[in-house]
Amino acid sequence: MLAERLRASCRAGPAASRYNIWMAGRDCYHCKEWIAEGAEHDCWTTTEAALTADLSEDLRDAWERLREELAELGDQRIYASGTCIMFARETVYCFVRPRRSFLEVSVFLSRALKSPHIRRVEQRSKTKVANILKITHRDAVEPPLTGWLREAYDLEGATAVKKKTAKKAKRPKLSAKFLS
Repeated sequence: MLAERLRASCRAGPAASRYNIWMAGRDCYHCKEWIAEGAEHDCWTTTEAALTADLSEDLRDAWERLREELAELGDQRIYASGTCIMFARETVYCFVRPRRSFLEVSVFLSRALKSPHIRRVEQRSKTKVANILKITHRDAVEPPLTGWLREAYDLEGATAVKKKTAKKAKRPKLSAKFLS
């Protein structure tokens, strides 16, 4: 095993040889730190508080109002992932990216919205369209945005029910005489 590490280090070139090949462990893909074998390492975990810590007072008020509106929609998972805060039922129906000067909100609907509030529209799958908008103040979290959020929440619930009740159509089996 040690000989294999030495050969792999030599093949990888001089940049790889500066690592301590004699010590068991690995390089973290995200933070590029050397992690000893068996040591706990969790650099990728993030929280809502960490993502919203640097927001200005206006943006923090807007975030709290938006989160409150989304949480009132019903049963769902709210979690931080990478640089976003996700809102999901079966799958994500909305997510928020806190930026320095605005909140970028992506709402997944079955249609593209045409409104001055919408900054960009991206087709994400056959059935989902991401409608992306920017929020800079608490007053922006009002209709029509709240209606779109409700529509996305309801749409996700409807597709989840449809998936559970849908059954695959059985294809008829071919008999041996058709195969020959």
